[in-house]
Amino acid sequence: MTSEQSYIPFVHPLSLTDEEMLSRASEFKELLDGRRTIRQYTSAPVSRSVIESCILAAGTAPSGAHKQPWHFAAVSDPDIKKAIREAAEEEEEAFYGGRASDEWLEALRPFGTDANKPFLEVAPWLIAIFARNYDLTEEGHRSKNYYVQESVGIATGMLIAALHHAGLSTLTHTPSPMGFLNKVLGRPSNERAVILLVVGHPAPDAEVPDLSRKSLEEIASFQ
Repeated sequence: MTSEQSYIPFVHPLSLTDEEMLSRASEFKELLDGRRTIRQYTSAPVSRSVIESCILAAGTAPSGAHKQPWHFAAVSDPDIKKAIREAAEEEEEAFYGGRASDEWLEALRPFGTDANKPFLEVAPWLIAIFARNYDLTEEGHRSKNYYVQESVGIATGMLIAALHHAGLSTLTHTPSPMGFLNKVLGRPSNERAVILLVVGHPAPDAEVPDLSRKSLEEIASFQ
């Protein structure tokens, strides 16, 4: 096999016994089992260095042909957050006012959501996650990216896990369409916003629905 890519030996940073692996896996499962979607936040600041580290963790995700087809636009500026909220709520008004099907609205009804999104201004950070269908070379030519949706989805999951591991709460906000984020954040046309992640500390009186997660038997099979 010939390749222009150079290779180096791989040595896993951890060498664990079966018991140690199970212990770490169980601890991580318990940590993530405490993750919930939060809609009430405090305005308590979160260090930019924490956000940077979590984004770098997300950037370690695997991607098609190692193209890394993502961009994370982190926003703490109050004026920009206000502009994002105004644009998002305009789309949400259209969603709840007729764009969404009756079935969709009925599925959302138990959660009490509506077009009002104050958390977009209250939370200290918003992270707009963009998918890049192609990159541009220095000469301005398109360089196609592969498995973009899958790659960005994996990176987003890793970002949420990293933020939760750091003691923060998140909300995956998906107003549709989200083209306004390109305009507000000055992102290029080869990027498409897929998620607006709200990040911060939960308010002292924050509440979440009393939900249960599917069992192992419902989400997995072993053969």
